[in-house]
Amino acid sequence: MANNTTGKTAFVFAGGGSFGAIQVGMLRGLVAYGLRPDFVVGSSVGAINCAYFAGDPTAAGVARLENIWTGLKRREVFPVTWGHIAGFFSHTASLVDSDGLRQLIERHLPYRELDKAVIPVHIVATELMSGASVLLSSGSAVDAILASCAIPAVFPPILVDRRYLIDGAIASNTPIMTAVDLGATTLIVLPTGYACSLEAPPASVIANALHALNMLIAHQLIRDLEKLAGRVAVMTVPPLCPLAVSPYDFSRANELIERAAEKTHRWLESGGITRQGIPGALRPHVD
Repeated sequence: MANNTTGKTAFVFAGGGSFGAIQVGMLRGLVAYGLRPDFVVGSSVGAINCAYFAGDPTAAGVARLENIWTGLKRREVFPVTWGHIAGFFSHTASLVDSDGLRQLIERHLPYRELDKAVIPVHIVATELMSGASVLLSSGSAVDAILASCAIPAVFPPILVDRRYLIDGAIASNTPIMTAVDLGATTLIVLPTGYACSLEAPPASVIANALHALNMLIAHQLIRDLEKLAGRVAVMTVPPLCPLAVSPYDFSRANELIERAAEKTHRWLESGGITRQGIPGALRPHVD
């Protein structure tokens, strides 16, 4: 589908905490089907996945990304200590620092500058002081990813080009409008969805914040998809439903990847890539 004569194709990656594993399963299905984008755009955890994919947009690259996700521990991403918790009530800007996430990205990302990826990659963050959406297409890949993942109060803002940047989901959840502005006429959106089948509210502060953010992302995605109806071709890979996992739980990555890969395969085989529409699993519902 990439490099077609009618325009460019973009893969657009949503945010979603540990539900980023779902996108890895989606990628496995999309790549196996022979789909490759002209460029990728990502926000929040979607920035991590799209950056890794842009470094090796092949089945082997997706397999390596899968290995990273299945070996990931929550403490590597959210290293919460009693010292951090005490600092939360003083003058610190965040509950945890981003050193663990920085080390994880530096250890596995095969390039250092965004414009050195195999296919163009664009990261969306939010400017802390103004709330404006910021597009990062060059410069430090690690800083761009950390900025896009900097959930307010959880991670500290990241200083990039004299601007303090935070989570891209605040200003531009799944940055489909950004993809259109960059010239895409065909969008394949990879949402993470949200936990529609939890039996009780999440048990921690971070888990509650991630759950609320995921619902916000889904609702805003619906709004943006409705705005784009008839303007460009938008195919949205259906997220998982039912889903009874916390987006703060990284222990279920393998299960989420396998479920998403199978669901994406069925969607593609049934002609989903030729149909536009908003998956029902994104809309408010109780499973």
